[in-house]
Amino acid sequence: MRFAVCLLLPGLLAACSQAEEAPDVAAALASDPLAARALHDPLMSDPDLSALSEANAAFGFAGDSALPVIPATPEAAQAAREAGRIELLEAGEIAPLPDPAGGTPAVPGRGASAGELLAALGAPAACGSALQQGFVWAASLPPPAAIMPQGMAVRAAGSPAPACQLRLVRYHTAAAAPDVLEYHYNRALRAGLAAQRSSDVGEGLIAKAAGGETLLVSVRPTASGLTEVDLAYRKP
Repeated sequence: MRFAVCLLLPGLLAACSQAEEAPDVAAALASDPLAARALHDPLMSDPDLSALSEANAAFGFAGDSALPVIPATPEAAQAAREAGRIELLEAGEIAPLPDPAGGTPAVPGRGASAGELLAALGAPAACGSALQQGFVWAASLPPPAAIMPQGMAVRAAGSPAPACQLRLVRYHTAAAAPDVLEYHYNRALRAGLAAQRSSDVGEGLIAKAAGGETLLVSVRPTASGLTEVDLAYRKP
């Protein structure tokens, strides 16, 4: 009997050791953003989330939102706002955000078709099939279309074709919509673009320069309390 107990004891000790070394779930999620998103995303069965359906949307390509969720708290919103304003102040005074301009065309936002988005940018319809997906397009944005500090890119695409020269990026931020618009308004002005604020459908900016350079910015709240931002940029 003692011999049998001695044989079983090492196995029991090993089992206890393995139990004590159970994997850290939080650490596992931190290293697997897809799993984190699956756990944190709202249930698609919620009828209030019907707007998330993007079967025909220009931004509705696969592999989006593959990053952990950022907190939607007042502290995070204030930190994002301050980070954006500090960046702007480093280059000079911050121009106040104007009121929406009457008669300004609506900015294509969530659910906009590729054709609508390309038309708003003045790009040929053929550019839709020339888009390449990948977060590299969010990492190489021109200065007028830079993502706000502490923003999190969730979708990105672009086309280097001479007739297209497109950048399409969607990102999330804890900053409030007015702070987001103020940031992009000032970035556009400093790049030499004439910017107007539009609120015909949601909220956004339209900025253009001679030669066809165009920036479109569309903002809206998300179900999680963050601000969702669509950036569409073209410089032919």
